[in-house]
Amino acid sequence: MGKTKDVRGAVEAELSFDPMVDSAHITVVNLAGNVALNGTVPSYPQYLEAAAAARRVAGVATVDNHLEVVLPDSDYRDDAKLTTAANNALAANVTVPDSVEATAEDGNITLTGTVSYGTERAAAEAAVGGVAGVRNVWNNIDISYGIDPVDVDLHVQQALERSALVPDDSDVTAETKDGIITLTGHVRTWAEHDAVVGAALMAVGVIDVTDDIQVTG
Repeated sequence: MGKTKDVRGAVEAELSFDPMVDSAHITVVNLAGNVALNGTVPSYPQYLEAAAAARRVAGVATVDNHLEVVLPDSDYRDDAKLTTAANNALAANVTVPDSVEATAEDGNITLTGTVSYGTERAAAEAAVGGVAGVRNVWNNIDISYGIDPVDVDLHVQQALERSALVPDDSDVTAETKDGIITLTGHVRTWAEHDAVVGAALMAVGVIDVTDDIQVTG
């Protein structure tokens, strides 16, 4: 019971400490390292940052983000204005190709189009996520590449070996089938986990990542 309270209390403290999160209406539930965030936040970036803050806490194995974005009246935009603002944000981001388009409905942004890399897909999501008036982002962007993936597994494994955040004795392995790369193995922290997934997404020919990595803490 003590450890349950410690993890929950540590997550609550981290949320309160993080200047990018208004934690006044967030409640934390912990069950053996499986943390759930409930309640509301006033923006989509805070929705993302709350989960990131929880993952930084030692002893947290998984984070289920059940937070709801409840916009203040000053941030509300109708569908037309939000669609325009989101597409302007995409156009202003040099990483996002012109083929990506955003559509807004009741504060929810849907991204469509085609890109060549997972990093471009993630950049599009990040670009619109910071626009005032966004409640959620649905990323339906497809990844297409003009060459056959060659030795994708090897390239990812070499990227992991270069990473400062992934220890030399890591047992993480990568296997690719039909453009889907599956990551398995163990890492000690969420920082190591995010480094592994980030390395996999940068490989040419990777359409998506199946994340079967276990965070041991």
